[in-house]
Amino acid sequence: QVQLVESGGGLVQSGASLRLSCTASGRTRSSYLMGWFRQAPGKEREFVAAKSGGTAVYADSVKGRFNISRDNAKNTVYLQMNSLKPEDTAVYYCAADRDSTIWVIPAKYDYWGQGTQVTVSS
Repeated sequence: QVQLVESGGGLVQSGASLRLSCTASGRTRSSYLMGWFRQAPGKEREFVAAKSGGTAVYADSVKGRFNISRDNAKNTVYLQMNSLKPEDTAVYYCAADRDSTIWVIPAKYDYWGQGTQVTVSS
């Protein structure tokens, strides 16, 4: 089993930056795919970014503003979010998959964190 714990969410104004962290524990591997998803009230969970090895993939809505990175020594994945917009408001979830293939579908991920709230005011 793998446990994921997110941190770093909060309330910020439009244009601000936040960095989310997700620390993995348990039977984790550096080869695991790590991803970030988000879910706004009344909406489905949507893909934000994922990284496997040296390859990162981003949703079009965050491309150029968000950056995903990993510190395998710390079993931690980060999501640096810049130029935040009110439409980025959501609960952000960290996810891990034992397969290194990059997926954008939530159902493909094996493990999930509890989520961290990000609220961007206009």
